[in-house]
Amino acid sequence: MALDRISLSRFRNHRETTLEGARGFNLLVGENGAGKTNVLEALSLLAPGRGLRRAPLTEMAATPGQDGFIVGASLMSDGEEVRLGTAVDGARPTRRMVRINGAEASAVMLGEWLALSWLTPAMDGLFTDSAGARRRWLDRLAVALDAGHARHAARYEAALRERNRLLAGETAPDPLWLDGIEAQMATSGAALSDGRARLIQMLAGELDSLPSEPFALPELDYRPGGVADADAWRRSRARDRAAGRTLEGPHRDDLGVTMAGKGQPAARSSTGEQKAMLIAITLAHAGLAARGRASVLLLDEVAAHLDPLRRAALFERLRESGTQVWFTGTETAPFEPVLQDMAVWRVADGSARRES
Repeated sequence: MALDRISLSRFRNHRETTLEGARGFNLLVGENGAGKTNVLEALSLLAPGRGLRRAPLTEMAATPGQDGFIVGASLMSDGEEVRLGTAVDGARPTRRMVRINGAEASAVMLGEWLALSWLTPAMDGLFTDSAGARRRWLDRLAVALDAGHARHAARYEAALRERNRLLAGETAPDPLWLDGIEAQMATSGAALSDGRARLIQMLAGELDSLPSEPFALPELDYRPGGVADADAWRRSRARDRAAGRTLEGPHRDDLGVTMAGKGQPAARSSTGEQKAMLIAITLAHAGLAARGRASVLLLDEVAAHLDPLRRAALFERLRESGTQVWFTGTETAPFEPVLQDMAVWRVADGSARRES
């Protein structure tokens, strides 16, 4: 078991909600708009990053602009309880605070305790979305396996923004100042690229161990958007200044996905094939994540869109992974094969009542 004693205070439509007695499989069931996904979003904030909706913190409070919110959970690790929490103070609505066992901590430190990832309906178009969307997804998966990846990403993005700001300015930037920025970009960017390449290699190895049915298996390849090299950026200053931005570097990386056996790019595969490949990658990642820290996977309305054969395979592979899973659904019927093993909460009007 990973997370238990989960509490939401003033978070979205949940004024005060507590969930206790979690199991390996957990189900939040209720009508659309009841607040099921809000619980998953709250849990997603127990990891570095912006959460599964990537929403501004100011939108998450029950009363935006007035109250803050609090999310907490107990992590059971080797028989010991670790209390994880994140909160926003209404007086500082854009700053997220993190506490671990009551002590102030950084969001990155949450990733040192918990490997957390998710799959939502909004991700169904990932393979036809922008390269930026796939990069963010890759980085989130990488953080779930290596919390330090978040630091590299944050440092690279901060340095990149500063370089772009200087390049887009009306006056020519100080070359020595750019030297320092580009050196930071090179250090963080190299670590960022290495983390992405390592993740893709690990996922590919895990996918090779999965059966080819009933989920279509993807083949993955890392597509660098440029080498993290300070000398290269120095030589490209004139071109980048004309463009007003940095044209090459890890911020242009992409993930290539093709359907195994067909050699067909995922973007040109059917909607069902794309969904199957996305689930296959999620299952492979869950298997990797559960080998290190406590692992939690959030699945929003996933089971309802699968046929009985694929649902059964999904449940079996998740059970084998050892990952704690949180499902949402509008009814319990799709979960009948594993319902006896689930903790089930009925969610309605921003509250949750334990059913089994």
